[in-house]
Formats: sequence, structure tokens, C-alpha cells
Amino acid sequence: MTYHAGDYDVIVVGAGHAGCEAALAAAKMGAKTLMLTLNLDMIAYMPCNPSIGGPAKGIVVREIDALGGAMGKVIDQSYIQMRMLNTRKGPAVRALRAQADKQVYPKKMKYMLENEPNITLKQAMVNELIVEDGVCKGVITETNAAYYAKAVVITTGTYMRGKVLIGELEYESGPNNQRVAKRLPEQLEELGFELVRFKTGTPPRVNSRTIDYSKTEIQPGDDEPLSFSYETTEYVTDQIPCWLTYTTKESHEIIDENLHLSSMYSGMMKGTGPRYCPSIEDKIVRFHDKPRHQIFLEPEGRETEEVYVQGLSTSLPENIQVELLRSIPGLENAEMMRPGYAIEYDAIEPTQLKPSLETKLIEGLFTAGQINGTSGYEEAAGQGLMAGINAALKVQGKEPFILDRSQAYIGVLIDDLVTKGTREPYRLLTSRAEYRLLLRHDNADLRLTELGYELGLISEERYAKFKQKVKMIEEEKKRLYKTIVKPSDEVQQKLEEIGSSPLKEAIRAYDLLKRPEMTYAHVEEIIGSSDLPRDVKEQVEIQIKYEGYIKKANEQVERMRKMEDKKIPENIDYDAITGLASEAKEKLKKIQPISIGQASRISGVNPSDISILLVYIEQGKVKRTS
Repeated sequence: MTYHAGDYDVIVVGAGHAGCEAALAAAKMGAKTLMLTLNLDMIAYMPCNPSIGGPAKGIVVREIDALGGAMGKVIDQSYIQMRMLNTRKGPAVRALRAQADKQVYPKKMKYMLENEPNITLKQAMVNELIVEDGVCKGVITETNAAYYAKAVVITTGTYMRGKVLIGELEYESGPNNQRVAKRLPEQLEELGFELVRFKTGTPPRVNSRTIDYSKTEIQPGDDEPLSFSYETTEYVTDQIPCWLTYTTKESHEIIDENLHLSSMYSGMMKGTGPRYCPSIEDKIVRFHDKPRHQIFLEPEGRETEEVYVQGLSTSLPENIQVELLRSIPGLENAEMMRPGYAIEYDAIEPTQLKPSLETKLIEGLFTAGQINGTSGYEEAAGQGLMAGINAALKVQGKEPFILDRSQAYIGVLIDDLVTKGTREPYRLLTSRAEYRLLLRHDNADLRLTELGYELGLISEERYAKFKQKVKMIEEEKKRLYKTIVKPSDEVQQKLEEIGSSPLKEAIRAYDLLKRPEMTYAHVEEIIGSSDLPRDVKEQVEIQIKYEGYIKKANEQVERMRKMEDKKIPENIDYDAITGLASEAKEKLKKIQPISIGQASRISGVNPSDISILLVYIEQGKVKRTS
């Protein structure tokens, strides 16, 4: 028999990176939030790579912070190394990456959750959802505690029917030998949800004291103070380096000879793995012509000797893993502390979700993170933030908060999932964003802080500082526009030193900065320096230099926005629309797009189908299904 254990506004099931953001967002928006997790000691755990950020992913973390989320703040307090990637390329692909202290990051996040007044944190296994008349009303734990809420967010990661595989060994387990959820996925299937089987994996961990670092290449952090959060003011100064080595011909031979013993190639594994984060077995099979592959040796923290062997994810038998490790320069005498393994788990087919991340089948039920078919802590956290926001808005009786593809990488991520689905663990890439010049690392606050403030996730103090930054950027752009640079001998000499062509006539400082070889610092040398913060100067330079490209991108956005603004009535009967292709009808009924723009991105829906759909809606002949 169950007992009534409590009433809440929002219940979050799971305390990984998605769950943490979901609970914090809902709570800060005023929702009385219950957070249930299998193990309080595993909150915000990093079962795979102990790092945050990287291409596209780092921009997501900045977006989370700009909206008022937690990940950026926590990694800024717990990193052992931070680097800005792609600095030689344009601003659209620059991104931060931080190596986390695997022990400190979870502690900082747990402390933040414990000290949020609106969050109640409990250790419990959720066995069942309470569903009445198609509405989720709460959850029941394995101890028969019934908790009721107006919205439930499931963020179970890789724990639904998880199975670990190492060679021929397989056993039920989540990451790090944790318990798995078995009854919950069964109930989801009973409720009509389509589940898919995915897999991911990790490499071995080795003891740092047994590594010969003299045979590897040092990879230090950046000297310049860097941060993910716009609120960070203190920086780590004693960074710890990572190290680079490579696989060898011998490594590849070991893998080739033992491929049949790998769980992934022996037929034991049924799940689909991530294309963009392949195992070492996959790399050798798919890229057989490559003589070597990069291996990064990444410390897992300041107070541990464990080193993560990035690039060597594998499910080979343990003895073969040892042999493989010792074929790599620097690891000839390495002692393996934990073997690599593959893990299979259940995920929800994400086209069963609305853009708000509420499920289409069950009202009041939201899902976020790896349960939605994604890979990566950052993708999970971005979804968790959005699910938490929308769960709170649902409770408040307000319209959902949806980011479109031109506003944020988070918008690209969610739109891809709910519109196109995924056949493998989804990883966010810069190439997935058609407006990536607008979705930069440097301008996440300019894109999203206003929205975070309106949601109640940004404090008055932070908002005032943000408005001051916006004002300084605009005033400096105006100053540069009004400042005339004359072709004096001094100016011409300075231009020659920079490698820029001499002036033929007077020019605005604004236009001088547009020259490819000119930087804001160069312009300052010519017209005098300004006492402005570094991030303001950076923003001024980028906005002026890329003005033409940004204008074109914004014009494209406006054209697409007209499509997004054309809403499709709920419960439209696609079968009643004559002229629609059969495949288009099938896909439109499955995805249930909310706008013409979303409908146009569905695979199998052609431009001619969109034209027919537009005419049908504009003629006012909309028929609704009963």
C-alpha cells in the first residue's frame, strides 16, 4: 500500500546534469520542488569525461548561464584547467573547454541544490508515475511513498534498464556500478511511449604515478583569466596540465586481433552508439588508413591520481585493455585503476515531445537529458534548464518558453530532437546551427539575459550590470563612428607598423576597425585608449568587424521567423487536406509541428506540401480531429 508522502508543484526525477538545472530553475521561479535521486552521493556525477565545454557545447554552457542556470558557475568554481578553443578561427566557432575536478564539481552542485529554499532533496528509487486521465499527477517510489505534483520532469540519464558490457561480461548497472531503473521504462512502454536502445562508453582510468610523461606532449591551460559564467570574478591560477600521446601500429594490431572479443563487435550489444564520440574499436575499423589516433591524458582532480584516457573508449576484455594501454607511448608501465566499459540504456524517441519538452502523450510530464537521446553533460543541462522552466510555467498556467534556432544552440538542440528525432546519441555540433555567426560564445548574454530576467532567473543586480554593459557597447560604437582619423604622419607610420595600407583620406575609426588586419587594440593606439572592460571591447570589435555578415544573417532569421509565426492549429486533421503527399501526412501527424517553420524542417515534408498546408490554413478550412 502506498502512503501520501507530500505535495509539490514540480517533481524532478534524477539528479544528473539535466536534473540539477531543472530543479534549480523551477525552484527559482517559485515552484515548490521535490528532487528524487537514486544516490545523493552521485549528484552531478561525471561518469565519462571530467570536462565541460568544447565546440558548440561550451556555447551551450554560456547560454545556460545567460539564462540564469548553474553549470557555468559550478565549473568556474571547480576546474583544474581552462582553454579557449579555435582562437585562430572566427568568433562563431570559438568555445571554452574546462577540465573539471571530478570530486569538487558534484560537491559544489549538491551544496547549491541543498541551499535552494524551494528544493527538497531526497534519495529514492522512482518506480512508477501516477497518471490519471492522461495527466501526470506525481510519482511512487519503491518504498511506496506517493508524492504528488502539478508537473513531473524525468531526467534518468542512462539508468533506465542500464547494462554494462566489458568483453563477454555483462551485468545490469548504471554508471559507476549504480542501481538501474527497471519498472519505470516498463511503465513508459505501457503508457504508449516508443523507447529506443542506445549505448555509450568510457575509456580506462590509469594511475598518474605510472605514466611516463616525458614521452607525451604537455597541454597547458590558458594564462588569460577565462570563465563560463558572466558573474565569475575569481579565477583558478594554479592550473594542472593535460598531456597528449598517440596510438601506435601495435595498438591497432591489438584491436584488430581482438575485435571479435569486443562487446560492440561480438553481437552482444544491441544499442546504437554515438557517431561523433566513437570507441577506439570504431575508430580503427572506420579509419583503418590512419596510422595513429590522439589520446589525451586528463587528470580527474587535484586530490586523486586517476587519469582519464580520453580517446580510448572501449568494451574490450580487461586483459586486452591492459595490453592496449601499454602499447601507447608514456603508458608502457601504466597501471589501470578502472577498465573502460560500454553501457546500454533505454531512451525515449524524442519526436514524442513538444518543443517545451512536455510529452505529447501525457500532460504535465516532461523529459530532459540523455533520456531524450542526447549525449554530453552540456546537452543534458541545456534541456534540463528548459524543462524546469516549462514545468514551472505549466504550474503557473503560463505559455511555454521556447527558444528558436536563431536565439540559441539550446534552441537548435531541442528543435532537432523534437522535429527530426535521432537514430543515435545526439551530439551538438557547430555545423548543426544555420545561424552560428549569431550564436557565439561572446554574445550569449546579449541574446538571452533579458529572457532570463523576465523568467525570474536573473537577479536585479546582475540585470543592472548587464544593462550597463549594453549601454557601454552602444556608446563606444557611437564614439568610434564619430571619431575621424586623419592621414597624419604619425597615423601612417602606425598603420605601416601594423601592416595596414596608408590612408588616402580621413576615415572614421569605426570603418578603420573593419580592416581585416586591424584590432580594437590597434585602433586604441591611434585614437587613444578607452577605460572599458575587456568583454565590452571584444563585443565592439566583433559587432563592427562582422557587421555586414551579421546583417545578412539577421535578414535570413527574419524570413524564417515569418514561417515560425505562422502557427498550425492544434488537432488539425491532416487527412482532410487534399494534395498532401502520403509521407507528409504520416510525418506531420507523428510530429504535430506547432508552426509552418517547424513543419518545413521535418524529413519527408517537401516544399510543395508546405505550400498546400499554408493555403489550407489561410483559407480557413481547418478541420479538427475529434
